[in-house]
Amino acid sequence: MKISININPDNPETEISVSCPSLTPEVEKIISMIRVMDRKLTVKKDGEVFLLEVGDILYLEAMERKCFVYTDSSVYESEAKLYELEQQLAASGFFRVSKSTLICLKHIKSLRADLNHRIRITMDNGEQLIASRLYADELRERLGLR
Repeated sequence: MKISININPDNPETEISVSCPSLTPEVEKIISMIRVMDRKLTVKKDGEVFLLEVGDILYLEAMERKCFVYTDSSVYESEAKLYELEQQLAASGFFRVSKSTLICLKHIKSLRADLNHRIRITMDNGEQLIASRLYADELRERLGLR
């Protein structure tokens, strides 16, 4: 892979151009990472590629070696791994609540204590998720509940 950087003070804005012989999963992942920086995430649904606003994402879940992205109305699939998305989305208010789930803190509707020191989280759309005991204390801290 070759990377070129051209610095020109006369450019009105930053422009990123990707040249490749074909659109491979590796190239799609690079594009996805760049879009997250611009507050968009590249996702797929039914063979179609979508540019999803990060603010529309309620939570992300890893299942069977795939990463699913949930919004109020749809479920999409991301090419990226959950840990990669966690790093990219941390500054956008996302937090890991279990081994397989990241949530957007601004989309939490309510919290309820659950068995074994876990937390039952109700999202804006009414879906309920569980914060495991490993992440429960840090979630409380992050939300200012300690």
